[in-house]
Order: sequence, then structure tokens, then C-alpha cells
Amino acid sequence: MNLSATNAAEDEIVPVLPALDVDELAFEIGLWLSGLESFLTVRNHSFAEESRKKAASRDWAREFRLTYSTLLRCSRLTFQLSKTLREKEDSADEIDLDFEVETFTQQSFDIGNEEIQKLSQILKNSILLNEGLLRAAPLKFGEWTAWSIFLYEKLKSVKAFDKLVENAAQQGERFLPEDLQNLLETRPLPLALESDLRFVLPHFGKILKWLSVIDKMLKQDEPLKPSLLIFADIYEQIQEMMSYVNNRLLRLADEEGALFGALDGAAYTASIELRKVYQHELAGLAEIRQTPLVYAKIETAYSLLNDSFQQTLLTFAQLIEPEIEPTRLFPNFQSKFKQSMLLRQNLWQTFQSVKKAEQNPEKAQLETLHLELTEFLNTSLHFLFYKDMETVERFIEEVLVTKNKKDLVPILHRFGAYLETLFGQINMRAVLAGHSFERDDG
Repeated sequence: MNLSATNAAEDEIVPVLPALDVDELAFEIGLWLSGLESFLTVRNHSFAEESRKKAASRDWAREFRLTYSTLLRCSRLTFQLSKTLREKEDSADEIDLDFEVETFTQQSFDIGNEEIQKLSQILKNSILLNEGLLRAAPLKFGEWTAWSIFLYEKLKSVKAFDKLVENAAQQGERFLPEDLQNLLETRPLPLALESDLRFVLPHFGKILKWLSVIDKMLKQDEPLKPSLLIFADIYEQIQEMMSYVNNRLLRLADEEGALFGALDGAAYTASIELRKVYQHELAGLAEIRQTPLVYAKIETAYSLLNDSFQQTLLTFAQLIEPEIEPTRLFPNFQSKFKQSMLLRQNLWQTFQSVKKAEQNPEKAQLETLHLELTEFLNTSLHFLFYKDMETVERFIEEVLVTKNKKDLVPILHRFGAYLETLFGQINMRAVLAGHSFERDDG
């Protein structure tokens, strides 16, 4: 677990940026500009306020801090990109290879250094204005709305903005498993199926690419609140994909066909995950100060979306090759599957032991329970999401230190109820789809 008490919730901290090549820099800038665009334009996005009354009364300074940290990040990346391009041009001048450098730049993302410098100036001016607005905190919803419109229009006024966003989108659409791309290019398919797959699959590629950036932020212990901008963009992408899929379902005559089932399943899964992630995990996250809670919610939101969309992508791949192995598309799928299977089994065994100890809190039964709980702590616990790890650890600690039976039984009852609920959640993991659990209540 990579968790820093100082970074995960600090939205105004911008991490030190690693050395990136031209294409990586262009993608990173485009990704964050795209997220910023979604964050500014989706006034009622999923993790906004649950009521207009609360939105009108609360302080929106947190959102201003998120735009500020993102503008700083984009400014630093843009500076790196401009510097890298200048160095390449200077190097080419020395050996008289201007034509090759120009060709390389055009092929990479078709943006000139002059356009990038114009964007850089807009970013710098916006940072200064954003900084000044933050000094006037608290800031209300009306001020956030005015700032959103102003910043959006300023960014859209430079050509480099749309070019970088489009370049990042194109890179994302190519972020599909190589085996799946090969199948799509080499296998003869019915025209309707091929048409739908060529439209839908790039959407999945882009969503998974965006999620991979959040995964990197989690693993590298970066500040996590800025990922809300990426989640805002993912939300728009999912909505766009669902709109296409639902319209396509209305036009499909064969409701018993594999294509209809795959599209219907994709739309249903996406709608379920949207509610889980955006109405629960990310709701109000901009205002949360507790670092562990921010980390837990971002980790859960990422995992829910990533696992479900990988599983849905596998379903589409099976339309082309029914016998394709999940690990051909996602090498980590097998390890996730094994971990979840082991976790589910151990969780059920622990739940049974807790129930037995609650019903018969005698010394021998409690000693057996203590051994099992210690074993669970050392083996399966780290397969849980962070938020669940913390709760299970607290329960186990209470059970281990409580000696009085009168005090212990209520703890065991609450722990058992929690484990039963947690077991149900684990059983719904995407990697366990099609692998039902046979309960042994003995």
C-alpha cells in the first residue's frame, strides 16, 4: 500500500514531473486539458452537490484549488514540451535536418511550437487570476460558474487546446489489448458486428487509458484529488458510449443474438458502475479532508470502473473469438481472479468462525478464532480495498484485545454483520462473474 498522509488529499500540490518524450508530454497535456474541460462544463457532474440549496450555500474554494493545481501542472508540462521541441529544432539546425524534425513534429501531434507558446501564455495568465480568486475565499457557486465559463472560453481560444485534447483522445482510442486489435483486423466479421465494434471498442480503450493514469497516481503516491478532473472526463465518455449503445439496441431486430446481449450487458454494467462510483464513492469528495478516506474512495472508484470495463471488453472480444482467454487481453486478470477467489473463500470461513464464536464464546472457540483472524490479517487482508482493510483491521483488533465475554459478543455480532455484507460485495467483483460461490454453512 502506497499511501502518504501528506499527498493523497492535497489538491493544491503539484508533483515533480518525470522526464517525458514529446509524445508523452503531448498526451499528458491533452489528458489534463480534457479533464479540465469536462470539470468546467459539466455543471451537474456526478460528484457535484446533491441539492441546489447546498450548492448555493457552500464554499467552492476546493474546486478553485483543483483548477489551480491542474493549470499549474499543464503549465509545467507545456513548458517541458516547448523546451523539448526547441532543443530538437536546435539540434537539427546543427546537422541540417530541419525537414526530418518538421516531419516528426507533424506526425506526432501536428502542433507548432508557436501555438504551444500561446497556450502557455494563456495558462500563466489563468494561474495568476485563479490565485487571486483563491485569496478572496470563501467563494460561492455564482463565482465558480463565472470562473468556469471564463476559463473555458480562454482555453478554447487557442488552437493548441483542441489539438492537444484530440491528440490525447486518439492515443487513448488505440489503448486496446494488442490481441484484440489483431482479431478485429484479421478476422472476417459480419458488417453490422464489425461496424459496432469499431465504434464501441475505441471508447473502451480511451476510458481504460484514462483510468491507467489514475492507477499510476495511486501507485506513485501522487495527490489524488486532481483525479476528479479525469473522472469527470470519464463520466462524459461513458455517457456518450451509453447513448450510442442504447440507440443501437433500439435498432437491433434480433434481441436473442450475441451482439444484442453484449451491447445490452455493456449498457447495464455501465449504468450500475456509474451509480456506484459517481453517486457514492466520488460524491462530495472535493470537500473531504481526511487523507485515508480520499485514498480509499479514489482506489475503489478506479477499481470498480477498471475491472468492469475490462470484463465488458472481454465480452466483446468473445464475439470475435468465443474461446479467447482473459489473460490474452489482460495479463493481470488471472492474478486478480485468484486473489478474489481466495479472498472470497477466506472471508466466508472467517464469517462462519465469527458466528460460531458469537454463539459459543468459550475459550477453545475463541482461541481458534484468534488464530484464524491472525492468519487472515497476514494473508488475504491486502486483497481488500483500502477502505475495507481499515475497517476489518479495527474489528480484528477489538476482538483480539477484548477479554470480557459480555463485551465481546456485541463486537462479534457487528463484525459478523459487516463480514456478511463485505462477502456480498466481493462476490459481485467483475473478475468473479460466472463463478458462483457454493456456501457451506456447516
